[in-house]
Order: sequence, then structure tokens, then C-alpha cells
Amino acid sequence: MNTLLLNDNQNDIEKAGKILSGGGLVAIPTETVYGLAANALDGRAVASIFRAKGRPMDNPLIVHIADIEDISRFSLVSRFPEKAKLLAEKFWSGPLTMIMPKGESIPDEVSAGLDTVAIRFPSHTLAQKLIKAAGVPLAAPSANISGSPSPTTAEHVMNDMNGRIDAVVDGGECSVGLESTVITLAVDPPRLLRPGKITVEQIESVIGKIEVDDAVLHQLKNGEKAASPGMKYKHYAPKASVVLLKGSTAAYIDFVNNHIESGTAALCYDDDIEKLKLKSFSLGKSGDYSSQAHRLFSSLRAIDRDESVKLVYARCPNPEGVGMAVYNRLVRAAGFEVIDLENL
Repeated sequence: MNTLLLNDNQNDIEKAGKILSGGGLVAIPTETVYGLAANALDGRAVASIFRAKGRPMDNPLIVHIADIEDISRFSLVSRFPEKAKLLAEKFWSGPLTMIMPKGESIPDEVSAGLDTVAIRFPSHTLAQKLIKAAGVPLAAPSANISGSPSPTTAEHVMNDMNGRIDAVVDGGECSVGLESTVITLAVDPPRLLRPGKITVEQIESVIGKIEVDDAVLHQLKNGEKAASPGMKYKHYAPKASVVLLKGSTAAYIDFVNNHIESGTAALCYDDDIEKLKLKSFSLGKSGDYSSQAHRLFSSLRAIDRDESVKLVYARCPNPEGVGMAVYNRLVRAAGFEVIDLENL
């Protein structure tokens, strides 16, 4: 398959729309990460997403819309809860995904057999144009090989997907850099399933107290079914092994500098780099969780490009606010391997 690299001009937008409406696969930019899109109402097209990514079929997808009216127009949900409407009014368009009871138009391939569906209204203007050009809602997980770091540029997508999909639309670098916040409104109280730029505190300021699912910060229990993308499997991982180091700056610097071997590198805050005696990759500024979110996946991919790196010691961010989202991705990249430096 020859994968087309398209731009943001009207001709290319229309070309991408025709591919999508015809059952093809197109990687599209959003404000969070690039998504691998297919017609969400076509089970056969959606199934081809899983094949292209090598993604397990029991991992549900997110349906992307370009207008809140798309929810009723395409019968995407059987019930639009009042709290979901309040969150949509506050945070849509934007990096918030809401899970609701699914409507009759949603094929099982999208929901992974669950009775719910995840819906998002991205704020990226090119994403909105592409959805409108397709004329249908688009199911779209991240446009990468399953389990590897999510793509935040068209180049990242082409590195993973060239020859596997019909086209990639280049919309520049994603502004957020981490996938959307996911909350389910199909239970009471609502429950956060994946953290992102929209924080627990922001959500609670609109709808009151919510729960944070245990799988946000810990592994799913054996046999437990994933209710949201990114919950069940090791995700976001480079080829090198990643180990999270939890502790103070001094403890991190001391541990890393005393465990330097061939192929070892650090994923750390900018102000750590000059204190370390080995190859280091930036995780952004200390305490600036938005910069860490923006930098994380591009740094993990930079690690992948350096074939000499076999083991990465990563700083463990504080899991609060947007930092919860950074921790959530990093602990999965590490396969939940965390060393508590204060209790060695």
C-alpha cells in the first residue's frame, strides 16, 4: 500500500474525506496526538484499524465528532446524561472524552463489545474539517504501532504506519502531546478512567465529586475488562526498558550516577541534565506538567531512534493535576516497574 502524505489545503482535505467515507484509513492530527481514523459507523473499516496497529480487539476506540449535534444525528448514544451535557458545555471542543451508553449505530468493533461508547469533540480545526469532509463520525485511536509511544507529528506516524494505511494528513505538531482525559458517565458517581490535560479538579468544579479508577495509577487485575483505551496493556513504551525512579532530586541523581552501565540513559527534568554523568533525554521542566506532557512522547521516540540505549531511568512525576496524566503514561511505558528510592 502506498501511504499518501497530505496537507491542510482544501483539495487534500476533500481527498482524505473521500478515503474515510469509502472505508479507508487516514491518520489525522488532533490537539492531543495523531489519531488513526476510520468511519465509526462501519464495523469493517474499524476492524482494519486494529489490523494496521496490531491492536487487541478487546481495547475500545474513541468516536470523534465535529459538532455536538452529531451525537443525536448519528444515534451515537442511547442516553446523554445531564452531567455529560454540563461537561460538554464547559470543555467541548477540547481534550475530554466522555463514555456514555452506546446508541444503535455503534458497531461492536468500536466498543469492544461493551454497552458503552467513548465520544470526543476535538478542538483542532483541521480535525474538525476532516470529520466534516468524511461526513461521518470517526473512530480513532492513536496512529502508532500498538504499545509504542503515541505520535505527535506526521513524521512519527509515517515512521510507524507508512505502507499500512491509506494516508496521513500533516497538521503540524500536536499542542497538548498526551491523549485526552477519559471519564465515564455511565456510572454514578462518574469515574475517571484516563487522566489528561482536563484534570480531576476541573471536572469536579463542574459536576461535583468523581471517582478515580484504580487502574489509572495501577495495573488492571487479572481478568478485569478494559473500559477505556490505554487501561489494559503495556502502552507508550520505547524499545528500551524503562524504570521509574520515585524520590527526591538528590536521590534520583545519586542513584542514576551510581548505576551507569553501557546502554543506560536518563529521562529527566531539564535542570537534572547537567548533574548527570550519562546520556539524558528531557522530560520537560520540573514542576511544569504541561511541558512534561508536551515533551513525553517525542522524547520516548527520540530514545527509540538511539539504538545504543537499552535501559532508561525515568523521573517519577507527582501524580496530581496534569502530572497524573504524565505519571499514567510513564508507569505504563515502564510496565509498572517503579523503584522507591526513599525505601531502598
